[in-house]
Amino acid sequence: MSTPFYVSPQQQMADRAEYARKGIARGRSLVVLQFADGIVFVGENPSRALHKFSEIYDRIGFAAAGKYNEYENLRIGGVRYADLRGYTYDRDDVTARGLANVYAQTLGTIFSSAAEKPYEVELVVAEVGETREGDQLYRLPHDGSIVDEHGSVAVGGNAEQISSYLDQRHRDGMTLAEALKLAVQALSRDTNGTEREIPAERLEVAVLDRTRPQKRKFKRIGGRQLSRLLGAEGDGGAEETASETSEDSE
Repeated sequence: MSTPFYVSPQQQMADRAEYARKGIARGRSLVVLQFADGIVFVGENPSRALHKFSEIYDRIGFAAAGKYNEYENLRIGGVRYADLRGYTYDRDDVTARGLANVYAQTLGTIFSSAAEKPYEVELVVAEVGETREGDQLYRLPHDGSIVDEHGSVAVGGNAEQISSYLDQRHRDGMTLAEALKLAVQALSRDTNGTEREIPAERLEVAVLDRTRPQKRKFKRIGGRQLSRLLGAEGDGGAEETASETSEDSE
């Protein structure tokens, strides 16, 4: 009878982390940025049916990069958690921090379990506050750790280069049009430094807009409104964004 090979726990964790990172790197990157009136989600996504961004609750949005079936299971679980907590206690008790903790526990358990492979996903949970200071951004890598982000965050295949680009150019008080253009510029940069054009029809865009009169702040942006925002110049294009966000349908 042959003796099984011994692999140290440290090596097992390193191998599982490398496996998850390679799976995530094969997917397209996405970015989440704060702007003056809320938080915008931008990603390259040619599919009109398989969304990277979703609403979890009134003021909370979800973004994910990696394997669709895995992050879709996590999204559905998050919606169930939020609905149950809001119904049992109060709607204000549903927070991005609480949701991020739930996702962290789930991802951490899966990552450390030898019985199943780690999830090839990276998540962002965002909550828009009454003011910019109340906004919350949490990034959750494949191992279940939680990173509290501010201003901008990128996840997916080219996240490190995109994050560096955003850190140098993102600023407080940007309009939606300015934040959207910056996000597209960051996503259009390849690893070798060259730029490519991403047409509007290949973009998935959503916002958490604190100025919406409705209790639910999540809204998808597409079609003519997205084209106008991408073509807006200076402050002139910023004035129409808040009203259009509540007018256009998903």
